[in-house]
Amino acid sequence: MSAFVAVDLGATSGRVMLGVVTGGAGDEHVDLTEVARFGNGPVEIPESDGTALHWDLLHLWRGTLDGLRAAGALARERGVEIAGIGIDSWAVDHGLFAADGSLLANPRHHRDPRLSGVAEEVLGRLGPGEHYGVNGLQTLPFNTEFQLVAARHDAVWPLVDSIRLIPDLLGSWLTGVTVAEVTNASTTGLLDATTRQWSGPVVDALQREYPELGDLRSKLADVVEPGTVVGHLTDRVQDATGLGAVPVVAVGSHDTASAVVGVPAKDERFAYVSSGTWSLVGVELDEPVLTEESRQADVTNELGVDGTVRYLKNVMGLWVLSETLRTWQEAGTEVTLVEALAAAAEARPRRTVVDVDAPEFLPPGDMPARIADAARASGQPVPEGVGETVRCILDSLADAYRRVLHEVTRLSGRHVEVLHVVGGGSQNELLCRLTAAATGLPVVAGPVEGAALGNVVVQARAVGALDGDLTRLRGVVRRSSRLRRYEPQLVNG
Repeated sequence: MSAFVAVDLGATSGRVMLGVVTGGAGDEHVDLTEVARFGNGPVEIPESDGTALHWDLLHLWRGTLDGLRAAGALARERGVEIAGIGIDSWAVDHGLFAADGSLLANPRHHRDPRLSGVAEEVLGRLGPGEHYGVNGLQTLPFNTEFQLVAARHDAVWPLVDSIRLIPDLLGSWLTGVTVAEVTNASTTGLLDATTRQWSGPVVDALQREYPELGDLRSKLADVVEPGTVVGHLTDRVQDATGLGAVPVVAVGSHDTASAVVGVPAKDERFAYVSSGTWSLVGVELDEPVLTEESRQADVTNELGVDGTVRYLKNVMGLWVLSETLRTWQEAGTEVTLVEALAAAAEARPRRTVVDVDAPEFLPPGDMPARIADAARASGQPVPEGVGETVRCILDSLADAYRRVLHEVTRLSGRHVEVLHVVGGGSQNELLCRLTAAATGLPVVAGPVEGAALGNVVVQARAVGALDGDLTRLRGVVRRSSRLRRYEPQLVNG
């Protein structure tokens, strides 16, 4: 038996999982155990001209070290040896480092208000069509390249020597080695989706238009593919965690890349929804789709494991629901998720369906009021109470999945026979049923810990505990998961 530690960092929480690979050739499976969990979220900091949103990176680092200690203790208790560590997280956000390796500031959050209007300005200068033809990215206001342009006037910018995305950043603290793992690097806007390397033309164009950025290319680490052994735990980290010189493996460090590895598909005729704070809806391809029609549809080409492309769109996911519950709780109305979903199941179906991808749903705030405003603006009934509001959110999410799935399959030419829902949203039975009804496809829900499983199996293959292609790895995921299938049918009429 071999054990692997998956550090899986989401936008609302971080988890450290111990995955033990057991079984003989052709019958391997992974036993996952959560050994640590810690909160995560934006921290609002006052500034002279308003507020800024940051991540609490030091909290994430402490949670990671605590999790590694706990994983080591459990591994010793079970009599297994930890053979690898891998980190995955959300995309685009990053830390800025000086030449001496010191962190210059806590990373900005991708919902930071100063990003408003930056994407439009940058693409107006660079040309959206030419830009998409290289990086293939959906235009989102928080893509890393736009964040860097917004940061160029910061007091610390002249000191920046290294730009590190969150998983690469934490990996560099674990090993002393800095790399740029390709699946996360592909969300920056600076990578060539075809060559899977930093794009000289894109970087040069940004430097030309924004000379304050300086020599941007020198600040970017070399790109590595998932499955690369980055380095081993430093002596200090070994002392802090009680672990030995464990290798740290670059997995699909964008959590969606790991989650797509964790899709328990049997062949290529599948689509997926990686459902969490965000929902990522797409298909897996061998080559990017860089056509003008694809750009106009705002579909993204993010890179995946084993040379694949995740052709997808971001959909505003369960963030809308969690922010709604938070708003009610702050107002003194204590509503649990279970109660909210039960009330939604009894509410009239499709009474109100809003565009959950509208920009007003992006920042934190009074989500129920925004839903009501969107309903009024579109001439639909305003949801009242818990049941109607939550049903509106879930119907709207299912409708967004339907629209995006139609787009990505039409533009890619990929025939799809099943929709896999992985991540936390796979536990939301009502949403899964509504999604099956909306898309007309059977929905296979699970695994909940798709990103962690994808993380572990890539590590295990990198050190020789597993072998084979993605189909083989997904067979391991299937044998390791409890799955539930929902056939398309009307829900509540």
